[in-house]
Amino acid sequence: MKTQFDILRKNRELVLKRIDGLSLEQLHKIPAGFKNNIAWNVAHLVVTQQLLHYKLSGLQCLVPDDLIEKYRKGTAPSEEFTQEEFDEVKELLEGLPDTLEEDYNEGIFKEYTEYPTSTGFVLTSMDNAIAFNNLHEGIHLGTIMALTKLV
Repeated sequence: MKTQFDILRKNRELVLKRIDGLSLEQLHKIPAGFKNNIAWNVAHLVVTQQLLHYKLSGLQCLVPDDLIEKYRKGTAPSEEFTQEEFDEVKELLEGLPDTLEEDYNEGIFKEYTEYPTSTGFVLTSMDNAIAFNNLHEGIHLGTIMALTKLV
């Protein structure tokens, strides 16, 4: 599993590197042909990882409920972050993979509620969820890369 956690950290490092230096205006711009923006994608990564790993394991998520409600699957950008708020989201993006690995190694994930993803893949265990989340993160890295070329 160590490799899976390393992949998660690397993906997030690539996201942070890609958005470094962008203004709030650029982070919130929705180019023609897109339904969301860079800021939404970044927050969505934080939220989805928490839901797939903690919530479906019957545990409390480590991010605020209002963040989850605004950036979970099926949402669209509805408001803009302040710089302080977005900095907090970036800190979560960077720090939560370490927390996940620590929690996994401590064995806190004892149960898992089966979940059919929108891709048609059914998650049945924490190990499945960690691997699937890496796929999900890679998809959104690609979206972020495309958006950065257009903002």
